[in-house]
Amino acid sequence: MPIIPDEVRKKLVKQKYHIVGGHSAVKKCRWLHKSLVENKTCYKEKFYGIRSHRCVQCTPSVIWCPNYCVYCWRVMPQDVGLNWDQLGIKSSVVDEPETIFEGLLKEQRRILSGYNPEGNPKVDKIKWLEAQDPKHFAISLSGEPLLYTRINELIDYIRNKGKTVFLVTNGQEPNTLSDLTEPTQLYISLSAPDEKIFTKTCRPSYSDGWSRLQRSLELLQTFKCPTVLRLTLVKDVNMVNPQGYAESIVKSNCNYVEVKAAMFVGGSLFRMNFENMPRHSEVKEFAEILANLTGYYLIDEVLNSRVILLSRDKKTRKF
Repeated sequence: MPIIPDEVRKKLVKQKYHIVGGHSAVKKCRWLHKSLVENKTCYKEKFYGIRSHRCVQCTPSVIWCPNYCVYCWRVMPQDVGLNWDQLGIKSSVVDEPETIFEGLLKEQRRILSGYNPEGNPKVDKIKWLEAQDPKHFAISLSGEPLLYTRINELIDYIRNKGKTVFLVTNGQEPNTLSDLTEPTQLYISLSAPDEKIFTKTCRPSYSDGWSRLQRSLELLQTFKCPTVLRLTLVKDVNMVNPQGYAESIVKSNCNYVEVKAAMFVGGSLFRMNFENMPRHSEVKEFAEILANLTGYYLIDEVLNSRVILLSRDKKTRKF
């Protein structure tokens, strides 16, 4: 069983992660809070109809990932002065999918217990009751989910429960991706326009990381579910060469492109400066260039999340 070092576990708990089993976790999304208390919602609700109060932000691989992206909020070895095998979960005995699902659900409800409308009159009672039975599992919290060797079984288990599964991968495991069970929506993180910037931004463990990503981009068009490329832009780092990004977008033939500002939060505080976080206007300008280069339509935006949505068609599928 992969083991989270004690010092890392303490840091994760302090950061409000709820650890599930040996290697999974769930964390309260700020939009869960805002939806229940302020009736404000995540951009994924506006774009795709994912109800923020019924969404579980989770991962089966909380501290394991082949990349060390400068903008990532996850805890990394160099941030805490510790060492662990970033790929160790691939060769370990891992938790059962059912154990992970039930643990995530239990911890999500524990999170929600602090919002009981009997003790917090600001909370929408109907939303709180609905939230007890989440509809959406966003496997995107931290780490690389395709390192969890039973990811197909987990996707099947969640979907068989009548839930949607949005899965985000960094494209470093193309062999696993080629046999991946269809999630409800599949994302690949595209954080660089070329190999040089990829190495600088994503700091891959694999020497062939760029070619792995290219293979994954080619595989994206084999999926029947909606597919998305997520561009996380770091000013003065990877917010360059839109032509390179455009070539990857066209290669993937993805349904959507989310062009989003990197946020100065969590572990990124160790690796970024506040000035590296682009303004919404800068993200939009970059997205408009991409739209012109690719033929995709700029169909939506959310200013407070600094995100633009490009689409191959003029509308999105709602869930």
